[in-house]
Amino acid sequence: MALTAIAFYAFAAILLASAVMVISAKNPVHSVLFLILAFFNAAGLFVLIGAEFVAMILVIVYVGAVAVLFLFVVMMLDINFQELRHGFLQYLPIGGIVGLVLAVELVLLVGVRFSAPGAASQGVTPTPEAVTNTEALGRIMYTDYVYAFQASGLILLVAMIGAIVLTLRHRTGVRRQSISQQLDRKRGDVLAVRKVPSRGGV
Repeated sequence: MALTAIAFYAFAAILLASAVMVISAKNPVHSVLFLILAFFNAAGLFVLIGAEFVAMILVIVYVGAVAVLFLFVVMMLDINFQELRHGFLQYLPIGGIVGLVLAVELVLLVGVRFSAPGAASQGVTPTPEAVTNTEALGRIMYTDYVYAFQASGLILLVAMIGAIVLTLRHRTGVRRQSISQQLDRKRGDVLAVRKVPSRGGV
């Protein structure tokens, strides 16, 4: 029990420190690296409470895709971050109001959790001992909510195709592959047989 508490406080402290560094680092690349560190520590906290599936998804999706994508975008694009910071004070009141609302909600949530410890578990069916969290989620997702799961997959597919279509630009002077033209070619159009005399060269 003491080892679990030490691990919890270690993960939580590193998570809070890395989250502060994400918003306070001046270099955007450093901010993304601290964001990856925050994701890893959040996954460690999920493992401590027994939600290994959520921890795995957090590492695979957010660290393996989103954070790495942010890093590549920040490193590849020539963004002038000094100009982006000029409007910081303009949006500071709105950001402060949103942060205050989130803080109040978190305080209320923690207050309800500690005032009525059994309130969060009312109406929840306990998981059998022989079934892991991942197996239980898989059974529910692919049995009770299989149509909603397939619909969400189709929505993501449509969104991906839409993003590709919106960003596709046809520029003049750029050579593109045409499968129909390649299949219509004749051997005589691309291949010429020459009889080269000996020691004469081409």
